Parts: sequence; structure tokens; C-alpha cells
Amino acid sequence: MSKIGFIGLGIMGRPMAGHLLDAGHELTTVKRGTLDETLASKGMQALDNPKAVAEASEVVITMVPDTPDVEEVLFGEGGVIEGLKPGTLVIDMSSIAPIPTQAFAKRVHEAGGEYVDAPVSGGEGGAINAALTIMVGATEEGFERATPILELMGKTITHIGGHGAGQTCKVANQIVVALTIEAVSEGLLFASKAGADVAKVRESLLGGLAQSKILDVHGERMIKRTFDPGFKVKLHQKDLNLALEGARTLNLSLPGTANAQQLFQACVAHDGADWDHAGMVRALESLANHEIGQD
Repeated sequence: MSKIGFIGLGIMGRPMAGHLLDAGHELTTVKRGTLDETLASKGMQALDNPKAVAEASEVVITMVPDTPDVEEVLFGEGGVIEGLKPGTLVIDMSSIAPIPTQAFAKRVHEAGGEYVDAPVSGGEGGAINAALTIMVGATEEGFERATPILELMGKTITHIGGHGAGQTCKVANQIVVALTIEAVSEGLLFASKAGADVAKVRESLLGGLAQSKILDVHGERMIKRTFDPGFKVKLHQKDLNLALEGARTLNLSLPGTANAQQLFQACVAHDGADWDHAGMVRALESLANHEIGQD
């Protein structure tokens, strides 16, 4: 069993860390208020800073919101890099920008560690059920070392390529997910406004070519009006910012992505930054002056 540092115990990180504890690994984290009771009861310990976590660990996992957060945890004052031991495996499971990821990997390698970018998809449900899709950017050695740990948290684990490739795949994933949420929102909104039984419409669509996990899970959220976050609007908005910034660098036009980003921005303007990203439908409902399921 490994000594693992896990930094970032949010909606996704908490259950992910729990799976590692259940498998018998020893876990430490950074002290941030009161440690989650469930994780503490399983033996997780909180240390003063990322440096201390690295000093106590053979593997360090980060699961934080954005690129600057990863940089601060790894390279800020009292950061992981200050406590890194030769051979330590650093796995970043956050969703961040691909080019800075390559720079982070180089700095960790120069300090004697091994770096893996391994962002995830599957939302809170995937994290709870250890069924995440994990997209990996790493050397062959790094991927081989990380795989037994990643298998405790995910179901589909793919080595995409070198450092940064996992993050590139995650950006592509977030484009597809956002545009699918928009499509499901528009389809159900159209059906509802036309007077159809929207629950039966969704049921029918799930049996045809329009079937998708988004239609299944988020379509149900839209109909039942349950927008407690599995993945927050503001985080998906951040991921689409990465997509659009990358598109400018690559001289690409991504009009659908830009439109989805504007719909998320409309949600934020209506105090919806912390809604589940299925809440995009609320922006479209506002434009239509009609709520799904409304008579």
C-alpha cells in the first residue's frame, strides 16, 4: 500500500480519496478547517501545507479548480516541490490548461519526480461510484505507475499521449458535454412549449439516435428541477474558457462552444454560478419565457 497525499477534497475529491482509503492506502491532505468526518474516520490525516504532504508521500494527487490553483499547490510557498522526494509520483486530476501542464511536468521532472496529468469526466456520480473516465497524459513509465491508483477511482482509463495530452482530451470532452447539454435543453424546451408531455418525450428519445448520458441524467434534472451541483456552472465555464483560449492559439473557430459559454454566463448573471451545469436550461427558459414542464 502507498502513502498518498490528496490535495483538493471538493465534490469530486472527497469520494475519490475515500476509494483510496478503502483500498488500504495511507492518505494525508492539507489542513483546511475541519477534515471530513468520513475521511478522518478512515484514517486520513491533515498536515499544515503541501510541502508537508509531499514529505509524507510516495504519491501526491491534486484535484483543485483551475490552473493557478495547481501552480500554487505545486510551486507556491510551502508547495509540493519543496517537499518532493526523488521518484515521487505527482498526479494532477484537475481540469486545467494543457500548455502550463507541460511546464509543470518539466519542473517536477527536473526536481526528480514523475508527473501525470489525469483529468476526469463523470461528475459526482462517477466519483462516488469509482466509475470516472480518466484521460491521461504521461510517459509510459508514469502511466504504468499511476494506473493501479487510477483504477481505484475510474472505469475507463486511457493513455492519450505525452504530458498535456490528458488535459487536451478533457477540454474536448467539455466542449462535447456543454453542446450536448445545450441540445438537450433546446429539445426539451421545444417539446414543453409545444404542449407535449416532456417526460414522455425524454423517454422516447432515450430509445433512439438522440440517446445520451446527458439526456438521461441531465434531462431528468431539467424536468425535475434538481440543480444541486454535481458539476458547477462556474467550473464548466472555466473549462470552456480553456477551449476558447486554445482555439485562438490554434486559429480555430468554435462557434457552438462560444454560444454555450454565453449561456453559462447568463446563468452566472442570474446567481447560478453554483448550479449544476444542467442549469444551462434556465438561461434558455428565460429567453423563451417558459419553464420546462410548465402548463
